[in-house]
Amino acid sequence: MGTAEIRGTAKVDSRTKNLIERLSPADIAVIDHRDLDLVAAEGLARAKVKAVINASPSISGRYPNLGPRVLVEAGIVLLDNVGPEIMRVKEGAILEIQGNEVFLKGALIARGIWLDKARVELLTAQARENLGEELDKFVQNTLNYALKEKSLILGDIIPREFNYEFAGRQVLVVVRGNHYREDLSALTSYIREVKPILIGVDGGADILLERGMRPDILIGDMDSVTDEALRCGAKVIVHAYPDGRAPGESRVKTLGVNYSLFPAAGTSEDIAMLLAYDCGADLIVAVGTHSNMIDFLEKGRQGMSSTFLVRLKVGSILVDARGVSRLYKSRLRMSHLLTLIFAALLPLLALVLVSKSPPPILRFLWIRIKIMLGI
Repeated sequence: MGTAEIRGTAKVDSRTKNLIERLSPADIAVIDHRDLDLVAAEGLARAKVKAVINASPSISGRYPNLGPRVLVEAGIVLLDNVGPEIMRVKEGAILEIQGNEVFLKGALIARGIWLDKARVELLTAQARENLGEELDKFVQNTLNYALKEKSLILGDIIPREFNYEFAGRQVLVVVRGNHYREDLSALTSYIREVKPILIGVDGGADILLERGMRPDILIGDMDSVTDEALRCGAKVIVHAYPDGRAPGESRVKTLGVNYSLFPAAGTSEDIAMLLAYDCGADLIVAVGTHSNMIDFLEKGRQGMSSTFLVRLKVGSILVDARGVSRLYKSRLRMSHLLTLIFAALLPLLALVLVSKSPPPILRFLWIRIKIMLGI
């Protein structure tokens, strides 16, 4: 068990992705996030909060989610499963964590389990033992819903007003998924040279803006995208249920942003790929998309029927760039660096040998070196 005493400002939200935008290093994040997922944990780690207090189990044992490991490896205290009463703490209150107990104004208000690296490893190993049973249920749900959602690939679901000129163009679809920031960075040269049509799926639009790229199209249910992205000038498509209901529509209306409705089953990233495919895209490059059981369990979905069907349809032109940032990481060794320096200095050394006095360029370089070294 941990024994550190931590004092910080409480920031409270049951939706972790909303809370992340309000966090600072002086804060203690108070969340209610069963099976803390990787993307949420990476956001908490980037905020460098003092601690995370979770009302629910960060690892319930259903499947081996990776979020808690990210936090403990980042050195962030994770006090787990303290109970729902903690969510009543008012934002801005000063909390103190002593061991596995939480105090407000000197009064004990909650007690939880301190998750250190050893305990996270133990819980994760136990969760892996349950994966077979969870896989059986996941596959069955996927097959059951695939029969209901087969219109995604058999029918013509693209609204007639979506006559975008994608023919002969490449399309980059950015989703807020695992390692999406790193993978997008790895594609910088591709984006600069090819200039693909940029589609941001919900929060994926924000990461494009952060990198200085305006999305051409923003599609999603609008639950994790900022107002700034909605107003950036992209064509906004609100993903609706097949019956036309669209919870995100009211938000877009309130902002006064022009938009189109896209009623369809499946996830917003599925719809983005179908849109690109049916509008004639030459190639679809996907970043951060969800493509396996753990991804979908972290999103709270019990199957991946729509994604399975959509990838059957668009697979011939789909390049999944997930994990491309980890495919190959160059390591510049000191021997390489010395070789480069020696090769660069050879012409200058030759110039010195044939000159009676040092050339001006050498005197200039020597002055610059002294300035850099502070001598």
